[in-house]
Amino acid sequence: MPPSKKLKILFVTSEVVPFIKTGGLADVSSALPQKLQELGHQVRIVVPKYGAIDERKFKIHEVVRLKDLTTNVGDKEVTFSLRSSFLVGKKTRVQIYFLDNEEYFGSRHSLYADPLTGEDFEDNEERFILLAKSVFELINKLGWIPDIIHCNDWQCGLIPAYLKTIYKDEENLKDVKTLFTIHNLSYQGEFPAASFEKTELPKSYKNDKGVMQGGQLNFMKSALRFADVINTVSERYAEEICTREYSVGLQNALKDQKENLYGIINGIDDTLWNPENDKNIAKKYSIKNIEAKIDNKKALAEKFGFEFKENVPVVGIISRLYESKGFDLLMESFDELMQRDIHVILLGAGDKKYHRFFEEAFGKYMDKFSCYLGFDDQLAHLIEAGSDMFLMPSRYEPCGLNQMYSLVYGTVPIVRETGGLADTVDDFDPKEQTGNGFVFKKYDKKDMLAAVDRAVKLFNEDQKAWMKIVKNGMKSNFSWLNSSKKYVDLYKKVIE
Repeated sequence: MPPSKKLKILFVTSEVVPFIKTGGLADVSSALPQKLQELGHQVRIVVPKYGAIDERKFKIHEVVRLKDLTTNVGDKEVTFSLRSSFLVGKKTRVQIYFLDNEEYFGSRHSLYADPLTGEDFEDNEERFILLAKSVFELINKLGWIPDIIHCNDWQCGLIPAYLKTIYKDEENLKDVKTLFTIHNLSYQGEFPAASFEKTELPKSYKNDKGVMQGGQLNFMKSALRFADVINTVSERYAEEICTREYSVGLQNALKDQKENLYGIINGIDDTLWNPENDKNIAKKYSIKNIEAKIDNKKALAEKFGFEFKENVPVVGIISRLYESKGFDLLMESFDELMQRDIHVILLGAGDKKYHRFFEEAFGKYMDKFSCYLGFDDQLAHLIEAGSDMFLMPSRYEPCGLNQMYSLVYGTVPIVRETGGLADTVDDFDPKEQTGNGFVFKKYDKKDMLAAVDRAVKLFNEDQKAWMKIVKNGMKSNFSWLNSSKKYVDLYKKVIE
């Protein structure tokens, strides 16, 4: 394939900023398509139209050719439409199609689970079977044939399987390839064996060599079996998931695909995350006027109502509150952590047990601990700008974005050596004055507290070395341009 050939890329996802978001997938699904289009490729996106999406605000409109289409989901005939709008960026706008069906998506304001019970919707397999089938209806009705369908996470896991089974004899699809991106292997889309019939896949795949795993239909397994190429969102995570410890039961399927498995680190959107032009922080700053960062520390103290002390490090934590993010480690070590001369600020929401724990911890350590249990994007920016350090003790971390935000904001990350954290944070070497953070290896509280102590000690005793780490981090380049070029190389590799 000529290096200059422009590609047609159909990007399928279950969430996209600014329309709808639960996590980092939404950020990637917005930034990567925009950057690919800026590079000259033709990109279109497909995403469900959940009830929470404001169709008037985003000017979502009917497309006559894509209105009132029908397909089967198991025994049920389902009518749906694909409505159109644009993902508008600073430099480009990307065509986006919203899968519109009232029963499966329009009537739900949350994406995957009932917000009252926290339980997954019982018909999630039917909802995302519909998403997979709608992709082929879109291609057939528009006559716009992509070179590659870029599928993201388990919700898109049946698309590669359908392309190679149900739709394999369609002439206009014979050259179409699929890339499947694993954003988090732990969420696999697992459903009762009886759900297999709803997929309409050939019966020969109703086994562990096909799309079943441990007696259940597994959407992630389906993608691993049928995608032409697979990638994860960091190089280290691509290696880790091939081991028993991190494979979450899918070791054999991943081993079979090892030759087609790649790691590409996510970028960050530097139009949103850049201390030089961030409207959400108290005082803008850069590596050239790093001293202005202190004004954000003052604003943070004011916001949370604690005493501002320039010489006491503020340690920020922004995360979903789940065990995988290291919160069992934090709970176990919290009393000891609070013995340090630091102030910890937590922003996040998640498991109720962590909510209860941190509510009690706030009552106990009000002078050293502040928290906001929920999510607030503006506050996230201020915490990144106003903290001196950022703690991310993840059990595993496919990519992670906050450690990258921290680095460009001059906030020194303290992380566990795993996944994307290992790929982006280098442990500080006092002799060589290299590195951009503090890294611990073992997943235990002793190692984590030792890393915190090393950071606090350097902050207190050697501000010159501390500023060296800060500036090392601020020189990092995590723009999407680097990552998107790697995706284009991967697309071309599989098309060839």
